[in-house]
Amino acid sequence: MTRTLFPQSTIALIWDFDRTLIPGYMQAPLFNRFDIDPLEFWQEVDALPEFYRQRGADLIGPDILYLHHILTYVRAGRFAGLNNAMLRELGAHIQFYAGLPDFFDQLRKRLEASPDYGEHGIELEHYIVSSGLRQMILGSAIAPYVEQVWACEFAEDDAQPGYLEDRTQKPLFDDERLLSHVIYSVDNTTKTRAVFEINKGTNKNPNVDVNAKVAHEDRRVPFQNMIYIADGPSDVPVFSVVKANGGKTLAVYKPESEAEFEQVNRLQAQGRVDSFGEANYEQGSQTFMWITHAVDSIARRIVDDRQAALHSRLGKPPGHIDE
Repeated sequence: MTRTLFPQSTIALIWDFDRTLIPGYMQAPLFNRFDIDPLEFWQEVDALPEFYRQRGADLIGPDILYLHHILTYVRAGRFAGLNNAMLRELGAHIQFYAGLPDFFDQLRKRLEASPDYGEHGIELEHYIVSSGLRQMILGSAIAPYVEQVWACEFAEDDAQPGYLEDRTQKPLFDDERLLSHVIYSVDNTTKTRAVFEINKGTNKNPNVDVNAKVAHEDRRVPFQNMIYIADGPSDVPVFSVVKANGGKTLAVYKPESEAEFEQVNRLQAQGRVDSFGEANYEQGSQTFMWITHAVDSIARRIVDDRQAALHSRLGKPPGHIDE
């Protein structure tokens, strides 16, 4: 009998964060805490590539510059005392779109209520893949409902020269120290790496390397078991990977925002996403029903595939032969 690494009965909902689960950007509570003008901060971030070019830089990674600008504010005392513990605390102040986080649990319970789905071990997992701050997401109201979060991470201590021999080094996460450097970053293209980690099961089995060649039948979450929900053009790389491999894609927009509506409407017209809807996750909303239906359709297909595979392996039972 052919054996596979995973039963492939998991459905993964993969979510962007800013402007998908929340109306704006998660850093708002951080700016409020320190009385920083967010417009001024982001204008400075947007101008940083030109700042470095004028000083002779040839290659610049614009997607991570905002992380280093946060550290600049820490060193300048404008984010006085900022560390990971404070980021997590500030995450509790993030405000979500209508229907969240209850919607995450409602989807799970809907699957669990079906005897057919339970019999085949079908489970639902939520993941967040964001270029925002991981500790703020982990401190937010959505965290208890999420299987795993990929986002940007800071540490409060450096590995000094000779650190391998130094037994007195402090831990990287130290509530008594300040954020000092970036140890993990996510941008709009590297989000696809997280999706492949979910696909291959790297996040569940560290022995499976994300770059290893893994047969499709041995991958933990096939792409056709995935739904990716995000807000705009910056998510096109992940939209493309998921959709091209048989998964489902949904773009959401801020209710009553004509500009965001036009943006996601264009994505659908270009074939980038399967559908789009308002970022309203309350029961009865169009987005609620689209995602619910998408989860049900994947679950039904898993049941049908497993039943077909079972019948093909068992073969036709013997019977009487009429002369």
